[in-house]
Amino acid sequence: MPDKTADLEKKTEEKAVMPSSTEVPLTLDAGPAPGKPRSLWSDAWHDLRRSPLFIVSALLILFLIVMAIWPSLFTDASPRDADLKNHFLQPPNWSHFFQADWFGYDPQGRSIYARVVHGARASIAVGVVVTLAVTVIGTIVGMIAGYFGGWVDSVLSRITDVFFGVPFIVGAMVILTTFEERAVWVVILALAFLGWTQIARVARGAVITIKQSDYVVAARALGASTSRIMFKHILPNAMAPIIVVATIALGGYIGAEATLSYLGIGLAEPTVSWGIDVASGKDQLRNAPYVLMIPSVMVAITVLSFLMFGDAVRNALDPKMR
Repeated sequence: MPDKTADLEKKTEEKAVMPSSTEVPLTLDAGPAPGKPRSLWSDAWHDLRRSPLFIVSALLILFLIVMAIWPSLFTDASPRDADLKNHFLQPPNWSHFFQADWFGYDPQGRSIYARVVHGARASIAVGVVVTLAVTVIGTIVGMIAGYFGGWVDSVLSRITDVFFGVPFIVGAMVILTTFEERAVWVVILALAFLGWTQIARVARGAVITIKQSDYVVAARALGASTSRIMFKHILPNAMAPIIVVATIALGGYIGAEATLSYLGIGLAEPTVSWGIDVASGKDQLRNAPYVLMIPSVMVAITVLSFLMFGDAVRNALDPKMR
């Protein structure tokens, strides 16, 4: 009897220690803790950090912005000081990096390098301010048309079509010729007055799609106001295509400013602009081509940088591109 009792106790202890066949250890069921789901913006940033196109364009844009804000970091020469006696069409001195004579001198004896550095401010300022203005105007018009629909959509869409039908450069030329002063704000006003149509169309299409979503219908059913629905629920989800169009268009506005200044209708002296320098250098193409080529290359690099940046943002934000 003692032996049987000891064996029974031993079997009971083993049964208590060993899990039954129907029990599964907790460690086998518990996999890795699921991470927090990423939003569209976090996914886009994750892709942008690994995109060579984005890195190169962002570095170029950062360099241009620093040059536009703090030109004294790159040169202490004045872009308006002229010396016809000593510097008339003096060729570039490639051995003197970041010096006044690095890119040579223009027909008025002014340093081309200093004018390139200081000219970035006007060109980039026009592009950035016009982009912000057309983004705000186009987003508001597109949101109102897409959200309310009906006759509101019809009226705003027809107004947009009228502005869209006006040739951009020709319309800007007509507006600029009505002003005697050709300052930076006049060029910004002319470009912004005609440039909001594309963003308005994109915003309208995005709002029409988003307003049918379940969360918008739920917010409307809960009694949310129109302004809250538009700016709290619809606008944040419609910003992705708007940002893509705006970043791509920014380079086009810089090129438009250079084109208008080249034609003698945009910015004028004493403003320092790449377009003005291209216009003044076209007569020296044969005997001093660097006077024309250097500011032209700067315009091309700037426009290309913003176009590359916009393409990288579009690839990151568009799910169809993944």
